[in-house]
Amino acid sequence: EVQLVESGGGLVQPGGSLTLSCAASGYAYPTGCMAWFRQAPGKGREGVAAIDRAGGITYEDSVKGRFTISQDNAKNILYLQMNNLKPEDTAMYYCAGRHLAGCRLQEAIFAYWGQGTQVTVSS
Repeated sequence: EVQLVESGGGLVQPGGSLTLSCAASGYAYPTGCMAWFRQAPGKGREGVAAIDRAGGITYEDSVKGRFTISQDNAKNILYLQMNNLKPEDTAMYYCAGRHLAGCRLQEAIFAYWGQGTQVTVSS
């Protein structure tokens, strides 16, 4: 079993920055692919960014250039550094993990999910 716990969410003004963390615990770390998804009220869950074992990264177009995904393999922590935040970034952010190789912003491929952390961008 793998547990994922997000932290770092909160209220930030437009143009501000925030860094989210996702700590993984359990017997096995999802080394195949780790990702961030988000879900705004009334909308479906969308992929934000993903990183594979080799460090290959995929970003959703709307966050490219503003968000940076990274991971500390030694500590089993996934990060999402968010800069120049916009009101439309407001959502519940979830981290997700997958053991198998293959890293895509597709919700169905991830077996492990955290509880989420709320990010609100408002002035």
